[in-house]
Amino acid sequence: MGDLGRLLKESWSLVEEHQDKVAGYFYARMFLSYPDLRDLFPVHMDVQRSRLLNAIVTAVQTLEDPETFEEWLRALGRDHRKFHVEPEHYEVVGGALIEAMRTYAGEQWSVEYDQAWADAYAKIASIMLRGAEADTNPPYWYAEVVAHERRSSDIAIVTVQPMQPLDYRAGQYVSIECPRLQPRLWRTYSIANAPRRDNTLEFHVRAVGAGWVSSALVRRLEVGDMVRVASPMGTMNLDRRSTRDTVFVAGGTGLAPIKSLLEELTRYNRTRWVHVFVGARTREDLYDLAELNRLAARYPWLSVVTACSDDPTYPGEQGNISDVVARYGPWSEHDFFVSGSGPMVKATLKTLAELQVPSIRVKYDSFTDF
Repeated sequence: MGDLGRLLKESWSLVEEHQDKVAGYFYARMFLSYPDLRDLFPVHMDVQRSRLLNAIVTAVQTLEDPETFEEWLRALGRDHRKFHVEPEHYEVVGGALIEAMRTYAGEQWSVEYDQAWADAYAKIASIMLRGAEADTNPPYWYAEVVAHERRSSDIAIVTVQPMQPLDYRAGQYVSIECPRLQPRLWRTYSIANAPRRDNTLEFHVRAVGAGWVSSALVRRLEVGDMVRVASPMGTMNLDRRSTRDTVFVAGGTGLAPIKSLLEELTRYNRTRWVHVFVGARTREDLYDLAELNRLAARYPWLSVVTACSDDPTYPGEQGNISDVVARYGPWSEHDFFVSGSGPMVKATLKTLAELQVPSIRVKYDSFTDF
């Protein structure tokens, strides 16, 4: 893969600073050559613009390590069934991508770059298509909103009831679309509970600046609304065979998958100590503290530490959660699960590396709210 990887990285560096223009050209080419594709995308493209392009570029660059990413790409193919993507659409997308990059790379673009992207994209597309073809589930599940609780000015806990059972593992995430509020705009959210008998799913949603979907789910979603939920994805799951003590590190609504994993542990754990560290900017952002304290009081193996980075009067720990984790320990023999925003996850992984926690024992889930 060495040569292919080098060609992909070199060629991407020629257009990286023109990403927005490349994305604009990419969609224009795609919709010109296949007008029906326009109906698969949201009415307002400004939110969507760089998403598909970034997803493809990320996927292409995973080919350096195909074994690790094969399952991820298969899952991505399953997930894309929610868009009603057909095999011929993959070809249109690949052609538009290469043409857009060629247009903005200028004279330095070469036939070798063309071939490298064509080869890499063909490989991705075939893995994704295999994933889609092997999936026996529906492309998405309809679910009714059965509870909507505002926990702070910008955070809500939303509970939905799928019309058919949806199989997933604690720690996974799904894409959600609300046809009444934001048709054809899908965003990923972690499921905040382990699988339950009544099949309900709980989500922790924060309304963020220009985040159309998250704002709609927090401020305008109502009990009785229908949402669509796509195939579960993600590998931040518990290994039931592990006997190591466990540390969960969550930032903001990154608590959701951690809550799901904790709920699973309450059903079978008797031997592992579990330490939960939750960080937020202010005490209002520690929106689920009462529930965490209730769990800690009930299960002797569970301890909870909370911290605020921007609330000097908060009586708990002060500072970024990655620094707080470093004050405790030692952690070299523990399993770690880290979930939160990109910068929070990055800072925590850096701290864990400095504390010499082997990376094989660290699972993480980094997300952005839109």
